[in-house]
This record gives sequence, structure tokens and C-alpha cells, in this order.
Amino acid sequence: MKAIVYHEYGSPDVLELKDIDKPVVKDDEVLVRVHAASVNRLDWHLMRGSPYISRLQAGLRKPKDSVLGADVAGQVEAVGKHVTKFQPGDEVFGSLFGQGFGAFAEYVSASDDFLELKPANLSFEQAAAVPIAALTALQGLRDKGQIQAGQKVLINGASGGVGTFAVQIAKSFGAEVTGVCSTRNVEIVRSLGADHVIDYTREDFTRSDERYHLLFDVAGSRSWSECKRVLDPHATLVIVGAPKGNRVIGPLGHIVKLRLASVPSSQKAVFFIAKFNKADMAILRELLEAGKVTPVIDRRYELSDIADAFRYLGEGHAQGKLVITI
Repeated sequence: MKAIVYHEYGSPDVLELKDIDKPVVKDDEVLVRVHAASVNRLDWHLMRGSPYISRLQAGLRKPKDSVLGADVAGQVEAVGKHVTKFQPGDEVFGSLFGQGFGAFAEYVSASDDFLELKPANLSFEQAAAVPIAALTALQGLRDKGQIQAGQKVLINGASGGVGTFAVQIAKSFGAEVTGVCSTRNVEIVRSLGADHVIDYTREDFTRSDERYHLLFDVAGSRSWSECKRVLDPHATLVIVGAPKGNRVIGPLGHIVKLRLASVPSSQKAVFFIAKFNKADMAILRELLEAGKVTPVIDRRYELSDIADAFRYLGEGHAQGKLVITI
């Protein structure tokens, strides 16, 4: 089968389209014919091997997993003898993060625990855009932010992959949502249901007279002293994104500073990494089927052009998600 492989860390130039062996399905796995995958910041960091601390898990000198790609959507081709949830022909989507990777290929084998039936009203490309970004938004808002109906929620970085889902999911909880983005993304964020949109090129949201119950920070562009100025006395800052930081620990230094700075305050800052679970994927599936959440896709790329997708992702200006069609 065709797959994108890499055997050393580096720029998108290390990604190569190669012929490799088709996966052999284990008893508790599903073989999926991949129709689409999406590119995440996670893939970018794994490709770069940066920050260096990430290599403790990914491989010190070279990557342990030679095929990247976590988010996937496709059709079941075969199932292991212990699999009862799916059968050949089923259309599925999910994330391989937690068991390995491999979505940037024509076929991938995965535990059925990491897959869910694809909503019928979504294309494969739309479904592939969902898992990591939407799970991050859902778990960050609900579990870490304790979002409640009627609360004022500010989403900094509302036009990116996670941000576009965060706007819609926050609205589904009944929150009053303010999105922060650049000029060219104002209409996109407004179309997703944001009650208010702040163009950060024209207005500094940290100087606003408004006070928020929850700040969901995807952009990671502000310090604690700046953020707390617009937080309600008992509000929460949920940190999803952060500056690149240095090569060794990356954004960890920024995150630690934010959390330590928030310790003496009634306001709090929390950081987390989303975890895949079937229950939350089922919730997302319901939101998608009901039309309360719709994936935003900026660009689509062929598998052979995946290096271009990574280059565009690295520029940091994607509106929503980048999808690989296979």
C-alpha cells in the first residue's frame, strides 16, 4: 500500500510517499480503508521531534512510528475474530492517538476502542477533521472549564482547528461566546455562532471592560497578568495552546509560569491534553448528527502533497482543519 513515511526528524522534506506492507489485522483490531485523514499540531511536533522532551516517548534518535497521522475516517475492510462492534462495509472515524499512528496511508489497523461509526450527514473529509480537535474543545470546556449555560466564555484563537469546534461546542452548552481572531477570520467565527467577535489586530481583548467566567486559550499569546484582567473573580483559564518555547521543553515553561502565577488567586489556570474515549466520541457524534457542530475545513490535499499541508500548518494561519484525501 501507499503511505507517507519518515525515518528522521526534520522539516516536511523528511516525509516521503512509499510502498509499505499492508497491516495485518489482529484479533481485536479493525482494518480500515482510509478515505481521509487530518493534520494536527501533534503530527507537526512528532515530525520535527520538537521539543526534545517529546523524544523520550517518540524515539530519541529517530521516530519509533514511521507513519504519522492520528485522525482517520474510512470504511471497514476486515475485522478480527474478537471484534463485534463493526463489520466490513461500516463507515467509521476516530483517532489512533493512544495506540500509535498510521493514518497517512491507504490502510490502517486499529483497536475498535478508537473508532466510532461515522455520522451519515458527514463526508469522510469532514469526519476526519473531528477527533483530536473536537475532543480537545469538548473536554477542555466541559471537564476543565466546567462550562455552564448562561456563562460568558472567551475563546482566544477561535478560527483554528480547535477554536472552531470550541465556539460551536460552547454554544451547544448555552454559553454566551466571544471569539478572538484576526480580521480575515471574523466572518468565519461569526458564522459558527459566536455572539461577539474581537479582531485582535484592532482591539486588545485583555483591555476590555467585559468579564468572563471562562477563557479558553488556544492561541497561547497572553500572560497570566493580562488574562486575569478580564476574568471573573472565580473564573478559569483553560490553556490549550502556548508559545513554541525553547527546543528542549517547548511550551512547558510558559504553561508552568501561568499555573504558578495563578496559585495565589481565586482565579485558576489549568492545562490538559485531550484523551480519546468512546463516550466522548459518542457525544460528538450526536452533536454532529444534530447539526450543532460542523467541521470547518480550510484546505484539502492529496496524500502525495502532504508536505505542502505541513508547511501550511507550520505558518499558523489555517482556518479550521487541513484534510488529507486518500
